[in-house]
Amino acid sequence: MIKNSNIEKVLDQIPTPCYVCEEALLERNLQILDDVQKRGGAKIILALKGFAMWSTFELAKKYLYGATASGLWEAKLAFEEFGKEVHTYSPAFKEDEIELIAKMSDHIIFNSINQLKRYKEIVKKTNPQISIGVRVNPEYSAAPVDLYNPCGAFSRLGIIKSEFVWDDTIEGLHFHALCEESAESLQDVLQAFEEKFGTYIPHCKWVNFGGGHHITKDDYNKELLIAIIKDFKKRYNVEVYLEPGEAVGWQTGPLVASVVDIIHNGMDIAILDTSAEAHMPDVLAMPYRPQIRYAGEPGKKKYTYRLGGNSCLAGDIIGDYSFDAPLQIGQKIIFEDMIHYTFVKNTTFNGIRLPSLAILRKNNQLDIIKRFDYCDYKHRLS
Repeated sequence: MIKNSNIEKVLDQIPTPCYVCEEALLERNLQILDDVQKRGGAKIILALKGFAMWSTFELAKKYLYGATASGLWEAKLAFEEFGKEVHTYSPAFKEDEIELIAKMSDHIIFNSINQLKRYKEIVKKTNPQISIGVRVNPEYSAAPVDLYNPCGAFSRLGIIKSEFVWDDTIEGLHFHALCEESAESLQDVLQAFEEKFGTYIPHCKWVNFGGGHHITKDDYNKELLIAIIKDFKKRYNVEVYLEPGEAVGWQTGPLVASVVDIIHNGMDIAILDTSAEAHMPDVLAMPYRPQIRYAGEPGKKKYTYRLGGNSCLAGDIIGDYSFDAPLQIGQKIIFEDMIHYTFVKNTTFNGIRLPSLAILRKNNQLDIIKRFDYCDYKHRLS
């Protein structure tokens, strides 16, 4: 159970399925990040790919320096709704988008020397104040699975040392090699980065340590991170950026679903009004097992169920869980910690309704921010 969660106080008010961000828990994370940046001297910006609930940006921008985008639409969202620094990186920018991206961005980060050469004059002409950087691949990563390893064999993300050519328009270097990782993992990645690209750091104004820093996790070594940042800044006299996404949304709210039907086929199976395939794709892709409030491993409690999604995909299975009492049709299920890297990946596969978005305010008022309807499904098609 998420510490200090107040979801159950308003559970009867929540339409399902629905993601609910708890404002007090989000602010707690933001304050932790703010403490790190103030004591370490880094600038922390929000990675929209992990947390893009822009209805919370009024709160987030009180603490963070800006947002980082992975393309045109994320850059536009950061520019319009966050209103502070906008950093934009893409594996490959398109010619018909580059000028608009340059107009809205403070930093632009190219993934290859080819893209740098092709677009550097265009972006500088469009926005003379823009700071140009490149993403490099330190060829070392502590990422737990290949799906989330940007430095794996034959990776398309970042320039490896043998392909790197310095260009005087470069003002910063960016690396990203972590996924839910520790400060100790950053130490190892940073060592590999400096061994390969340390010659160029003195020519830079900034270095971006990327994302994947699990700073708001209880056992994260924040003092070590602060020491790493201070040491790096002292040695190179550059600005340091970090761009976490998950650490912002970490343990700030659940996905609430309801039991729609219960059937039996060798075991009891509960069909929910949510979907692993459409609403929590990492359950199938990573894979991982979501935590459910008051549920246990299969067989640990008296009643065991397989929880399935409400789509026609045979593999739309969330997992097997046990409960103290039999599940009832209409009963609400609380999937813990589902705000980050979930609704940003949602699809309308099978025409399944997208979960609503809600904020539980610090005074325990529930605000339903967005309800999706048939038009949201229809207008994605043609």
